[in-house]
Amino acid sequence: MPNKWIGTYTDKILIWLFTFLIVFILVLVFFAEITFWDEFRTRFNFIAVDYLIYTHEVVANIEESYPMPLLIGGTVLISLIIILIFKWRESFRKTFEFIAKPSTRIAFLSITVVIMAFFTSYISNAQAEWSANRYNSEISKSGIYSFFAAFRNNQMKYDEFYTSIDDDKAFKLVRSKLSDSNASFTGKYPSIHRKINDSLKLSSKRNVVFILVESLSASFLKEFGNEKDITPFMDSLAQKSIFFENIFATGTRTVRGMEAVTLSIPPTPGQSIVKRPENQNLFTVASVFKEKQYDCNFFYGGDGYFDNMNSYFGGNGFTIYDRGRGSVLSDQIRTVRNNIEDHEITFENAWGICDEDIYNKMLSVADKQYTKGVPFFNFIMTTSNHRPYTYPSGKIDIPSGTSREGAVKYTDFALRELFKKASKKEWYKNTIFVIIGDHCASSAGKDAIDVANYHIPAIIINLPASQNQKIPKLCSQIDIFPTLFGVMNWSYQTNFFGKDVLKNSFEQRAFLGTYRKLALMKRNKVMILSDQKRQSFYKWKKEDNSLLEIPMDRVFLKETIAWYQTADHFFTNKLLK
Repeated sequence: MPNKWIGTYTDKILIWLFTFLIVFILVLVFFAEITFWDEFRTRFNFIAVDYLIYTHEVVANIEESYPMPLLIGGTVLISLIIILIFKWRESFRKTFEFIAKPSTRIAFLSITVVIMAFFTSYISNAQAEWSANRYNSEISKSGIYSFFAAFRNNQMKYDEFYTSIDDDKAFKLVRSKLSDSNASFTGKYPSIHRKINDSLKLSSKRNVVFILVESLSASFLKEFGNEKDITPFMDSLAQKSIFFENIFATGTRTVRGMEAVTLSIPPTPGQSIVKRPENQNLFTVASVFKEKQYDCNFFYGGDGYFDNMNSYFGGNGFTIYDRGRGSVLSDQIRTVRNNIEDHEITFENAWGICDEDIYNKMLSVADKQYTKGVPFFNFIMTTSNHRPYTYPSGKIDIPSGTSREGAVKYTDFALRELFKKASKKEWYKNTIFVIIGDHCASSAGKDAIDVANYHIPAIIINLPASQNQKIPKLCSQIDIFPTLFGVMNWSYQTNFFGKDVLKNSFEQRAFLGTYRKLALMKRNKVMILSDQKRQSFYKWKKEDNSLLEIPMDRVFLKETIAWYQTADHFFTNKLLK
């Protein structure tokens, strides 16, 4: 500003307004970080970036979860007190009287630009991660800096950030792990495309209802030691199903769970493939169902624009059923989008309609599919087990909106109601149901990878009694569909990294990741790859869920690198199309 403008009416308005605005934002961020930590046990990260983008769900969720008048009122009050302190110290008077020489202005501007350039170019958010205890490292960070670091690092190139080996060695190792007596590679090397041949030749076209349950931790079930009896129905299913006792999620977000089950791929660094560009026309589970003439549908109780779900599922062979609230699919995605109408809804919160309503919608669509004589694959993503933990009143004995336990118990209640209604349908006897968690609730812990907080339940239901069993094998989310296809005695083409857990040749392992950490677990050993080309090897102590660092195992390291390097290479080079 020219010196003649300093202290004018316009100058005073600008200074007072923007000083208050900046103070208000800083105070608001302070309280936001506390609530964010309470939910995710981390400073701002990818989730915070997503929350800034998907404002409808997030703002509505905040309004339903927290006393906003009190929080905003308190923030305004604290901001005003700080401004009054500035005024009491005569900061504003000095500002409006200060006449700066051009040289002084240039000096301050230059210093500011140099500091900004230095931090932007040379100070990585990862440098704050000084402790083996993840909580300590996260607390050390600046929330605002973490936010912009996450915003900039939306996608991380594997070769630049992680330890790698020769591509040819990585491909050969992974192909050897995926080879089997009933598998024959058909794709041109280094492709993992292969034909799975079922020796029994008893292939059946049973309908499949696949339910990906929001934030469903194994620790909620009585089967895994919970004493609150909040999942009585799922616990009863454990005795009459294929019940996976030792299956682990690949990540800590819904989109990671979707990526794992639909693509059957280990997590790649950065954002989930569900949210990346060039993620359409991939070889997914829908490709297998479509080849067998199935009708494939995706059901979501919120607006599928959130987390790019509609774009991903619509671009990979699914018809969409969601609660459209204004956004539209890209014209380049050739699919049909069906809106869930107001008259079909009994309860709705920020994230979408309650589980009972989405199940009822699926049942009505399944009836039409059955009438047409078309086998169906219906993929449902639930929303009820999510803050603000609200659900229809009078359904369970825990009041709506009071706790996570209430939301889990309602989730279980809604599943019981689904099976009650479905069992009366003519198509029920020819339908397999799969229930699996997308990730665990509050999945971040003190260690870089909090192993216990990746443990999820998975259940395959409505099979002949002779097939029911509990599976103690260590396995991954990416194995659920290859196992289901094995149960159905299917011969099929596959591009999947997952394998049939029920086969004797299955090698037990699990893939765990965050957007920056990639881990392979075998038995109680965990290898973790970190950006900046670092590796750590641990023994997992299940009794207290801790990681004890042990000497490096080079063979284990090479296998870990091969899985993740290959998965990233195949996606980035469009070999999963």
